[in-house]
Amino acid sequence: MRLAHITPLQVQEYLKTNDMILIPIGSLENHGRHMPLGTDTLIPDRILTLLEERIGPEELMIAPTLPYGSTDFLESFPGSISLGNELLVQVLERICLSLFADGFRKFIILNGHGGNTVPIDSVSLTLHKKGARCLCLNWWTMAGELNPAWKGGHGGGEETAAILAVNPDLVDQNHLHEGQQLINDYGEALPTTGFQTLSFQGATIRAARPTASHSGNGWVGPDAPDTATIEWGEAMLSAMADYIRDLLPLVKDLPPFEF
Repeated sequence: MRLAHITPLQVQEYLKTNDMILIPIGSLENHGRHMPLGTDTLIPDRILTLLEERIGPEELMIAPTLPYGSTDFLESFPGSISLGNELLVQVLERICLSLFADGFRKFIILNGHGGNTVPIDSVSLTLHKKGARCLCLNWWTMAGELNPAWKGGHGGGEETAAILAVNPDLVDQNHLHEGQQLINDYGEALPTTGFQTLSFQGATIRAARPTASHSGNGWVGPDAPDTATIEWGEAMLSAMADYIRDLLPLVKDLPPFEF
């Protein structure tokens, strides 16, 4: 099931009955002082571990996780690494086109980071022009749609619960109860309301700038991290694994695009 664990001959054998591959992609970036930098990579990896328990090796090929993403807004926090949009498009596109040359025609991107979405869309368009199909699964958005109680923000309860389910030792309890430290860097008349957003007369204004300029600790959202529980995380990641399991047969049966 894992592309990195099999031989070229085994890839050829798989492609005789299945041309679908899943590519996980994450990021290395700040999620608050309580969370590991690899949050956006650790969570998709855990979902895939759970998925492997639910399906057979002939049902899906899983490519190695791409652990770096586009996270320019968070680069000012120590340890964050950003490929930027342009380079991420180039890297992901080369990965996908290499797999396309092998015979893969259906691509599922399991994405752990919101900043990757625009580059993934660009690669999806490239694949479409070649007749291939590409689906992007943004796990954190989908989880909140599967159960509104799970909906959250960046480094808040939703992602903290997921990391507790991955490994509770990765959550720093010394900073778990810190409040959201939004900074009104545009002045009190234009208060910061979230990532890259301000408010004026009840309407939202977008103002792109480094996250550290308007967030003291880097987590932003309506769901406080200290509301998270291991049970919440386990149920949420299990539901995501079930969702992908149920999706796979539908994707496999899709015909290629014809022009």
